[in-house]
Amino acid sequence: MTISESLPRPVVGLTSYLDPAVTEGCGTVEAAFLPQNYLAPVLAAGAIPVLLPPQGTHGGVVEQLLARLDGVIVVGGWDIDPARYGAGAHAETDGPHWLRDAWDHAVVREAVRIDLPLLGICRGEQMLNVALGGTLHQHLPDLGGNGVYQLGNHRFNRVPVELRPASQVAQVMGATRLDAVPVSHHQAVDELGAGLHAAAWSADGIVEAIELPRNRFCIGVQWHPEQDPTETSLFDAFVRAAREQQLARALQGPVPSRFEDAGLEAR
Repeated sequence: MTISESLPRPVVGLTSYLDPAVTEGCGTVEAAFLPQNYLAPVLAAGAIPVLLPPQGTHGGVVEQLLARLDGVIVVGGWDIDPARYGAGAHAETDGPHWLRDAWDHAVVREAVRIDLPLLGICRGEQMLNVALGGTLHQHLPDLGGNGVYQLGNHRFNRVPVELRPASQVAQVMGATRLDAVPVSHHQAVDELGAGLHAAAWSADGIVEAIELPRNRFCIGVQWHPEQDPTETSLFDAFVRAAREQQLARALQGPVPSRFEDAGLEAR
């Protein structure tokens, strides 16, 4: 049996909501939650998903947490506070969710720093860009009066996108054009963050995917792959990268215990 065959399934963290939720047993409570659509493709690809609820980032929490994960997915959700990229709020921009913004920002920065496989989805793509110094278009209809990207009422539209042939995204998808990706966003990448490359565009030039070539797997997509159960390429590739991360850690040997690390003998 090879090392890779003997390893358990990789563990993948997914950022999540921390918002009021209505429950039968407890009434309205502040709850950490995530739609099942995000969990299903991770499970199907062979990984174990765990939720990463927004929380304080002091005391090395993010560093300790990500050191124990094999990959991280930064999911969709509310608009990012424009103050994070030096802009005032547009009238159509969501009110700020400071705790989640700070948490997701810290998770992205640490994942990039340690080269942990990272997949950003919708808001997650935008946070990848903002965390590396980029900016966002706050309301796409202002650019051309087109509301095609966000139909409203939690509905998803489908639009074609062109992929840069040499990009990692194109290699993962096995195509340079996708005819109908699910979208629901009114914001998008404007100026790219440090080191990021645009990897896909819609017909009117809106950036629909970005990637960080210097890292092994660091991809953000503006569309929602979790909404298309027939297209699993992104999740499969991400989990493969997580397995490679897990294997690389295993080949480094056992981590010293806290006693050995301190030069003490465990008793």
